[in-house]
Amino acid sequence: MEKEHVTAIVLAAGTGSRMQSDVPKQYMELNGKPVLYYSLQVFEDSAVDDIILVVSKDDVSYCKKEIVDAFDLKKIKCIVEGGSERYWSVRNGLNAAKGTDYVLIHDAARPCLTNDMIEDSIVWVKKTGACTVGVPVKDTIKIVDENQLGVETPPRNFLWQVQTPQSFLYEDIMKAYALMEQSGDSDITDDTMIIERYIGKKTKLIMGDYCNIKITTPEDLSVAENFLKKSKKSC
Repeated sequence: MEKEHVTAIVLAAGTGSRMQSDVPKQYMELNGKPVLYYSLQVFEDSAVDDIILVVSKDDVSYCKKEIVDAFDLKKIKCIVEGGSERYWSVRNGLNAAKGTDYVLIHDAARPCLTNDMIEDSIVWVKKTGACTVGVPVKDTIKIVDENQLGVETPPRNFLWQVQTPQSFLYEDIMKAYALMEQSGDSDITDDTMIIERYIGKKTKLIMGDYCNIKITTPEDLSVAENFLKKSKKSC
């Protein structure tokens, strides 16, 4: 039987306005290397067949020379331009992945990705068609009204904090994106929402890692540095 093809789409087109820096967060230095390097290297060393890197238009040449070539990343199939919003960057990456069977969509701002997360994602996406890594929430969550008054406290055992990679059967996520584009919907925060909303497919939550943080503020860089120093990409 022919081997099923698995593609990683790594999103690195964001501006990172909350970092208070002229340098986009994906290119900031983390233990001597750019933030973007870490997730690309884990995918390079994993069972995925190829990688599509999505970056801003002005960064394509820089990424080719200073990251892909500099770190000898062989699995990068192509570097494509991102869109004005995250979901359009994903769509551009999906278009470039035509012909694959499964996609793992990952935010480059999560440098503490591990090979275990990738392996588990591949196993479960093949079983279910849609899965995402995440972690159970540790804190009590409040739902509030427009005046920030608490109106409901959902049971904590049903709440998970969603991370990336988020993994899908390619034909399903492409169909969901096409339907979203037709609707003109922009109320989207991640790809599991798109596949749930537009083709009614439930996403399997699999255990990620509390170390798999998204770098958003300057303080997050220090936290990620400690995680990576402590365990070499594993918490």
